Amino acid sequence: MPDVDHYAPGTPSWVDMSSPDTDASAAFYSALFGWEAGEPGTVEETGGYRMFSLRGRSVAGLGPTRDGGPPPMWTTYITVADADATCAAAAAAGGTVFMQPMDVLEAGRMAVIADPQGAGFAIWQPNLHPGSQVVNEPGSPIWSELAVRDTAPEPAFYAAVFGWTADTTPMGGTAYTTWRLGDHPVGGMIQMDEQWPAEMPPHWMTYFAVEDVDATCAQATSLGATVHVPPREIEGVGRFALIGDPHGAVFSVITMAAA
Repeated sequence: MPDVDHYAPGTPSWVDMSSPDTDASAAFYSALFGWEAGEPGTVEETGGYRMFSLRGRSVAGLGPTRDGGPPPMWTTYITVADADATCAAAAAAGGTVFMQPMDVLEAGRMAVIADPQGAGFAIWQPNLHPGSQVVNEPGSPIWSELAVRDTAPEPAFYAAVFGWTADTTPMGGTAYTTWRLGDHPVGGMIQMDEQWPAEMPPHWMTYFAVEDVDATCAQATSLGATVHVPPREIEGVGRFALIGDPHGAVFSVITMAAA
C-alpha cells in the first residue's frame, strides 16, 4: 500500500475542505470513501478542524467555513522548506499572499497564496504533520490539477515558486501539462475552454482514487451529491468524473487505467 511519511519540497502533500456543516460533511465523505472522521479540535486552538483517516493514517482534513470567507471547497497544499521564503517568492512572481505564514500548533506552518490568475492553494512547512499518509489507492488523494483560462504564463510562476518544469503533451484531444519536480510528476494543468462555465474561476482540483468511478458516482448521488461531469474515459489514463458534494465543494474521482 502507498504509505507516505515525507514529501520533498515542491510536492502536493495535503488536501482539506471547508464546510458550513462539518458533521454532515464528515458523514458524507466517510460513507463515500470509507474514511474515519476524527473528533474536531477545540474552536480556540484549531477552529474546529478535524482529520479524516484511512487504515488509521491521516488522509485529508475538514474545517468549518468562515463568515465572509470562501465557499465550501477543497484546497491543495504544497510542501515547502520555508513558508516565509515561499510567500516572498510568490509575491515577487506576481502571486498574491492571501494569508501570511502562521504556525498550526506543532503540526507545521502554512500560508495561502493565489497565482497570478487567481487560482488559490496553500503551502505547508511540515513539523509533526507530514501531509497525507496514504495516497494513490482507493479512497485517497491521487492527483492535483490546475485549471486556468490561459496556461501560457503559469510555468514561469510555478517554476519561480516551486522549481517546477512544464511538460505539455496531447491528451484526450487537448494539450495537457504535467508539472514535474525534477523527473517526478507532481501535478497537472489544463486550459479552461468554452465548455467550462464562464463564471468558474481558475482553481486547483483534487482527484481521489476509487475502484469504480460509476459506482462512486451512484453512491455520491444517493448521499445528496451532484455529478457535474458524468463518468468518461481519458484514453491511456483512466475513467474519471466530477462531483459536487451536498454543500457544493467540487472534487474529481478517477479509476486509473491498468498499467
